Parts: sequence; C-alpha cells; structure tokens
Amino acid sequence: MNRAKDLLNPTQADQFGQASAALLSEGSQALPASIKDRLYAARMKALSVRKPEKVWIQKPVLAGLSANWSFSPRSSTWDTLGWVAPLVVLVFGLIGIAQWQADSRINDIAEVDAALLSDDVPPDAYADSGFMGFLKNGGIADSSSDSARSSQLQ
Repeated sequence: MNRAKDLLNPTQADQFGQASAALLSEGSQALPASIKDRLYAARMKALSVRKPEKVWIQKPVLAGLSANWSFSPRSSTWDTLGWVAPLVVLVFGLIGIAQWQADSRINDIAEVDAALLSDDVPPDAYADSGFMGFLKNGGIADSSSDSARSSQLQ
C-alpha cells in the first residue's frame, strides 16, 4: 500500500472537514437539551485548558546575516543567552580539561627526570639493551644474595 495515495490533498481535507462538521451539526440537533448543555460545558472546559499554539516567525534576512527563529516577536537577549551560555561553559570546560591533562603530563615527566638525575646509574645506561636485561633478571645484589642463600641451605 502506497502511503502517498492514502493522504488527502489540502482541498480534499478541507472538504472532508466541512462535511464532517455538517453531519455532526445535524446529529446534534436531535439530542436532548441536557446532553447539549453537558457537551457545551465540556467544550468550554477543553478550550479553557488548551495550550497556546507556538508560532514560528522568521525575521527578514539581510546580506551576511543569518535568520533568527523565535517563538514570539518579542525575543530578547535572554533568549540568546539561553543557548549561548551552555556553549561557552562547554568550551571553557574543554579548555580546562586539556590544560589539566597537559599539566599532569608535565608533572609525570618531571618526576621521571628527577628520578633519573638523582639515581646512581648514569642516564646513558638506561638506553643500553643489556642493562635493561640485567634489570629484568634482578641485578647483582639479588643474584649474589640468592646464591648465598642457596649455599647456606645446602
């Protein structure tokens, strides 16, 4: 089923609405007065609590300016601040997070540099692959104490 064929064009929709209203008006004439009064009261109650319709108004666009859409012709600077303020907070928040991460990285690098410079081993030793293997195997102090312990146990 094609939905485009099921929809009415505006003229057909208007004709349908007018025919429906005419049938309802004819049917309401045969109703008793008490039912007509109750229907009238219900209609008035419904109209009193209905929400006002929001109307979109486009202001004229001049060369180089973008369109400004608003709910009413009385848009103010507070309406503009309503969407600009969260955007500004978001941008400053992202800048703050980036700054905090950069400071954290700088502090981590400074700690590693301080540890390297205050150590007894020269920094060039850390670049030597043999030294890294030596550190992974436990170093001289660990291997000599292990051999001393094993000789004491035997």
